[in-house]
Amino acid sequence: MPNHKFCEKRLRQEKKRAARNHYVKKTIHTLQKTMHSDMPLEEKEDILKQAYSQLDKAAKRNIIHKRTASRRKARLAAHFNKEKNAKTE
Repeated sequence: MPNHKFCEKRLRQEKKRAARNHYVKKTIHTLQKTMHSDMPLEEKEDILKQAYSQLDKAAKRNIIHKRTASRRKARLAAHFNKEKNAKTE
């Protein structure tokens, strides 16, 4: 247990931030998993936009690193384009 008031407050703040960061990371992970499931391309395109938005917000808030967000966006786009090209051929 903390001995000082400011340490108690810091502990409360860290718990709130950890919960918020966990929620954001979990949301991103769920969107990524949804992209790899079987569904129509139109729905995947909407999910891709949502994933881009969530990744950009997380990178802006320093929940994940900006290069990590960029890498994940590139991989999602590559997966989407691969499926799109496979459907058209």
